[in-house]
Amino acid sequence: MKLRDGVIELRPIGYRDKRWWTDAQRENADWLKPWEATYPDGSGTSPRFRRMVRAFKKDARLGRSESYLILSDSQPVGFIALGGISYGPARMAYIGYWIVEKFANQGIVTRAVALLTEHAFVDLRLHRIEINVRPENQPSIQVAMKSGYELEGKRSQYLHIDGAWRDHLCFVATRD
Repeated sequence: MKLRDGVIELRPIGYRDKRWWTDAQRENADWLKPWEATYPDGSGTSPRFRRMVRAFKKDARLGRSESYLILSDSQPVGFIALGGISYGPARMAYIGYWIVEKFANQGIVTRAVALLTEHAFVDLRLHRIEINVRPENQPSIQVAMKSGYELEGKRSQYLHIDGAWRDHLCFVATRD
């Protein structure tokens, strides 16, 4: 499924995106490093691209997550995912994203978050979406707030990021 708002498009990531993904990760390594998940005991490594895409596709088929490239003018500029999808009485998920440095601060991620949030509420009929952001990441805090998410509170040592357990701020949007 593709999602569009007239300016940007979200489309599922596929095997054909390997070159872009690899180049974007390499060229933006310093830009992304402070926000990238790491393994606390050093036991894990990032999966190879094909294995990662295969896992994304499987999770999408099972309704557990949806992973998209963010495109602006038909050019990939970032990545966004709706993860941890839970149905039943909770009906919730979380959104995570990144963008290459040269496209930052142009409103692209804010539009992508708004588009994915609308999809989650309208098409998937979820009730609650979270965006968890490190307190030092002011641009992501602005994305959450501009997208209509409200600060719910602090999550102490929430995720292992850049080599250590890091606190996060939890922003929430609910479907009314």
